[in-house]
Amino acid sequence: MAEETPCSEIDFKVHMIESADYSKLVDFTCGVPTLDNFFHFEVEECVAYHYLSAYIATTMSDEIIAVFTLMNDALMIESQCAKEDFIEDLRFERAENIVDFFSRQTSYPAINIGHLGVARKYQGLKIGRKIIDLVAATYFSHKQAGCQFVTVDALNNNDTIKFYLQNSFFFQTNRDQYSPTRRMYRIL
Repeated sequence: MAEETPCSEIDFKVHMIESADYSKLVDFTCGVPTLDNFFHFEVEECVAYHYLSAYIATTMSDEIIAVFTLMNDALMIESQCAKEDFIEDLRFERAENIVDFFSRQTSYPAINIGHLGVARKYQGLKIGRKIIDLVAATYFSHKQAGCQFVTVDALNNNDTIKFYLQNSFFFQTNRDQYSPTRRMYRIL
C-alpha cells in the first residue's frame, strides 16, 4: 500500500495495523455500532488467525481517521442465468475478447474490503473514496497474483449503498436486497 495519500485538505498515511495500534482503536468510532464493535473487540483476533489484514489511516500527527480490512476473495456466479447477466454487464465495460475469456471461468479473483470505517470527525471528506481508490490502484498495479475485482459486502442501508454506488461498485445480485448486507463489486 502507498505510504501517503492526499485527501481533500487532509493528508493521511496508511499502514498495516501493528500491536501498539490495537489499544488506540478503543477510542475510534465511525458511528456504526457493528463496525465499531468489530474494530474494538474482534479485529485483533482476526488478524492473529490470518483471516484478514487490517490497516489504519492516520493524519500526519498519527490520529486515526479510518480503519479497513482486506481479505482474498473470489467473485463467484452461482447460476447460468446469473452468469449470463454478469457477462452481459461486462460487455459495457470490456473488450469482446476479454468478456469471452470471462465467460469460460467459474470464479474470478478479487480483493475484499471486509470492513471500512471513517472516524465520525472525518466523514464527508472523501477519505473512504480515497481508500477504495488506493486499494483498487494497489491491486491493479501489483502483479503477485491475479485480481480482477474489488468486492464488498456492504451494510444494507441507504447511506452505505449510496456510497459504494458512487464509487463505481455494482450489485452482484438482487437476491440479497433484503439481507443485512449486499454483495457488490468494482472492476479493476
